Amino acid sequence: MEGSILSVVIPAYNEEKYIGPLLQKVAALDLSRYAIAKEIIVVDDGSSDRTAEIAGSFEGIVLKRLPRNRGKGEAVRTGVECAAGDYLMIQDADLEYDPRDYIPMIEAILRDDVDAVYGSRYLKYPRRGKLVNLLTGKHPQQSWFAYLGGQSLSFVAWFYTGFYLTDTVTALKLFRRGTLVNMRLESSGFELDHEITAKISARKGRIKEVRVRYYPRSREEGKKIGLKDWFIGVRAYSRYRQDH
Repeated sequence: MEGSILSVVIPAYNEEKYIGPLLQKVAALDLSRYAIAKEIIVVDDGSSDRTAEIAGSFEGIVLKRLPRNRGKGEAVRTGVECAAGDYLMIQDADLEYDPRDYIPMIEAILRDDVDAVYGSRYLKYPRRGKLVNLLTGKHPQQSWFAYLGGQSLSFVAWFYTGFYLTDTVTALKLFRRGTLVNMRLESSGFELDHEITAKISARKGRIKEVRVRYYPRSREEGKKIGLKDWFIGVRAYSRYRQDH
């Protein structure tokens, strides 16, 4: 894998509080032991605050700006289109996830014959059964609404795709380049996560989960996903389960 590139795609909408500290953490991450260089791409999704200004102040960052807010999915697709990496990491800009967890995810995709690695917030006991992790996965600071919404989507994904994943809505996902660039992605909102999972399943691909750290934030702190996104997610699995 000598000479590989990891493209980190960061969709960001009104994240002036978090984007700077996140970029510092991503830039500081040393992947030289794997002979992997980083390409960091921030896609500003029409922010009305200083998100783009802060991101643009970092040397070496690729900054793409959408003229208006078009949704996380559109921002991710924009980042993927301009990414040059052999591997693509998608990370939200809100610091709920720790870039240090790129390490076990990279090790998993280098070691295993998989198409993608998802960072699971709920895989507290990787060597124990799914039921144990289902019952113990909730973070103390995460709302029951958010936890049950995510867990129920795991069962929705299983129903439509045959995949059971402990955390389908994780915002830390790593892909081999070909897994994403060979897909005709369509979604513009949060449902892009579900479109990708459904299409990997339809192509008989493989997804591995790796335990990651999680620092949940509330709606008052800027969390944007809501109840309507649950229903949109269900519709996405139904629509894309056959990869059309």
